[in-house]
Amino acid sequence: PRSLPNPLQRRGKAMELKMLGASGTVQAPDAVFARDFNEALVHQLVVAYQANARIGSRAQKDRGAVNHSTKKPWRQKGTGRARAGMTSSPLWRGGGKIFPNSPDENFSHKLNRKMYRAGMASILSQLAREDRIRVVEEFKVEGSKTKALAQKVKAMGFDEVLVLTDEVDRNLALSARNLANVQVMAVRNANPIALVRSPKVLLTKGAVARLEELLK
Repeated sequence: PRSLPNPLQRRGKAMELKMLGASGTVQAPDAVFARDFNEALVHQLVVAYQANARIGSRAQKDRGAVNHSTKKPWRQKGTGRARAGMTSSPLWRGGGKIFPNSPDENFSHKLNRKMYRAGMASILSQLAREDRIRVVEEFKVEGSKTKALAQKVKAMGFDEVLVLTDEVDRNLALSARNLANVQVMAVRNANPIALVRSPKVLLTKGAVARLEELLK
């Protein structure tokens, strides 16, 4: 019998990425930059990434933890009002919660490695189709000067950009940390939120090769 197609399998034509400041192009690996866009998978990937970044730090108090007197508010009978044992009751304003949130609550989502790789490749493929990716030979700055990096990015024609390199050296990390419109990270730290939100993505040739190793 004929086997059913795998929705995570790459389909479509090969993709070529434009070089920045040159007329040539870079042949991109099909497995990373030529997939069909899988909206459901990308949504699952983004939700899982955001959930796994949450810290279970919220906490609420139950009726035993709130700061209230344990004295009976009024006598049991004869007042015409409902019975009340203490003001820490969840029915009272300022009382404890019936099912309080615990600070050690776990928000993590499990995502298979194959699904993660396919989702990231789907995002990169859509960025390539929308002409939001450019490639350079390398991306470095002399010294740790924020102004120098800002001028370099502006000269390239970017107002807001995500730069993915195979490695981020100390000068580049220090220069980019105070720029709100420039985000620099190594390929191994790339995440779906940064890719989806960035209007433009700048890749080095080393980053393209590294993406192929990680996501193929």
